[in-house]
Amino acid sequence: MPQTFADIVEQVSPAVVNITTTAIVSRPVNQFPGFPQGSPFSDLFRDFGMPGGPEAPFGGPGGQQMQQRSNALGSGFVVSADGLIVTNNHVIEGADEIEIEFYSGARLPAKLVGTDPTTDIAVLKVEAENPLPFVQFGDSDAARVGDWVLALGNPLGQGFSATTGIVSAKSRALTGTYDDFIQTDAAINRGNSGGPLFNLRGEVIGVNTAILSPSGGSIGIGFSMASNVVKGVVQQLQEFGETRRGWLGVKIQDVSPDIAESLGLETEGGAMVTDVPAGPAADAGIKAGDVITSFAGGPVKDTRDLVRRVADAPVGNAVDVMVLRDGKPVTLQVTLGRRELADADGTGQPGGNDQPGAPGQVLGMTLAPLTPELAARLQVPEGAAGLVVQDVDPASDASAKGLQTGDLIVEAGQQPVTSLADLNARITEAREAGRQSVLVLIRRQGEPRFVALSLEE
Repeated sequence: MPQTFADIVEQVSPAVVNITTTAIVSRPVNQFPGFPQGSPFSDLFRDFGMPGGPEAPFGGPGGQQMQQRSNALGSGFVVSADGLIVTNNHVIEGADEIEIEFYSGARLPAKLVGTDPTTDIAVLKVEAENPLPFVQFGDSDAARVGDWVLALGNPLGQGFSATTGIVSAKSRALTGTYDDFIQTDAAINRGNSGGPLFNLRGEVIGVNTAILSPSGGSIGIGFSMASNVVKGVVQQLQEFGETRRGWLGVKIQDVSPDIAESLGLETEGGAMVTDVPAGPAADAGIKAGDVITSFAGGPVKDTRDLVRRVADAPVGNAVDVMVLRDGKPVTLQVTLGRRELADADGTGQPGGNDQPGAPGQVLGMTLAPLTPELAARLQVPEGAAGLVVQDVDPASDASAKGLQTGDLIVEAGQQPVTSLADLNARITEAREAGRQSVLVLIRRQGEPRFVALSLEE
């Protein structure tokens, strides 16, 4: 255990800054209560030209508004001698003016270089007469659970403050697509947002971003965005003023143990493709049902690993993607698109013949072929085919796996199914191959998902 953290604090504190933002907000002038329609008081207020009548309730759209300045506080840190500063996007979002206070007490105005709301990172720039002290990013992947860490910032507007703790957990996900948070018990409170999390070498391994607390104060569960994510974002914001993430163009899910067994896979690693809308993956020949096991020469652990590595890959680069298809490895070359453009034009989102027939019972489900009437009722896209789940036995494996009335089964055993005979044939094939489950692809409100259903009687 370190005898003191004073040397590290002394080393890095000159690069840690307090951030004050100012925004102009509108507030209602009306200081009088509103009255219901027909009230004598509302008539009195209106006759004397005072607010408060039914046309202008307290805070309502008819009331007068006044412009006021609103201030907010946060933290940040300098990452270059020429004045580049990193903080959280939510610290400066909507700000009209941004002021930086340094450890020495000096103050400078800052300009916004760029923001990335997805990772909640923002980059600012100040113009200083002399080179500024700065800190460097470390390797967040090298941090281990139990390592000492040091958080610096401006908690609750109290000014410069240092707290210590350990890395409590890694690879935490909160709500974002690219989340990779380090969890720490170093005290983090409001105002610490945007401040750095240091290792014992004085390297930034995280940006303090969020806390988990019922009271709003630190209870020892804080989250810092991992530096290996932040470094790439800062580099792109500095170079382009925006992020430019790679885009593969697939919908994926993790390979669960039962899915691995149904496919005859020896391991559960990789990312299973559930849908391939128009885009780079479709152009390269990737198909729904493929399991992506390698990307750009490195093994794929799971869906989060693939998402992060694709995002970090340069846009326009051709990369090798290895998939398992029908139990055999297939290597395809994919030229990556840009995620932001795909999201903007909607291509980042997912976009058989109808055969009527009588319902039947299979694997604890009542199924019926998709008819035009059922398609209209379920709002299924034109041209879709499959088996509609009309009922699910609560005691069945299908119920345990989350299948619901209205789900559409479009594949079984990685082959299209449009009739009960098709599904029963795939089940027979799986049993003859010694499988304990059959893999089915369902669509629920247009969203695809693979589920491995048990074949036990």
